[in-house]
Amino acid sequence: RLALADGFGKALATAAPPKGTIDILLPMPLHPARLRQRGFNQSLELARPIGRRLAITPQPDLLERQRNTAPQAEQPPDARRRNVRQAFHCRTDITGANVLLIDDVMTSGATLDEAARTLKLHGASRVDALVLARALPSSDI
Repeated sequence: RLALADGFGKALATAAPPKGTIDILLPMPLHPARLRQRGFNQSLELARPIGRRLAITPQPDLLERQRNTAPQAEQPPDARRRNVRQAFHCRTDITGANVLLIDDVMTSGATLDEAARTLKLHGASRVDALVLARALPSSDI
């Protein structure tokens, strides 16, 4: 529901780190096939109001999803890390950067962990994440 993104993004922005502490605002990327199917990147839409609050432009092209992975919520818990292993590619050196990664839903955290791992391999000194919602795996309910 694209119409809800701005309001949810503004609410999420209240939890963002202080202005001036983030060098890169990074929405979680979608694989191009999933982006074509959905028509928009929900994480980018959430990142826009956060960027306005922090006076920083989201960089949706810095990290790319190079593998079209199955949705994490459909994976059993023990398969989630394997599902996203090496799914991301960082397009540039980001040595010393503090990165704020934005995502809509976190289940196990495996996708965020893999994105952070990729960013750190490309020089990020710190990677924090803001997520709108936390979905509990059925085994945790």
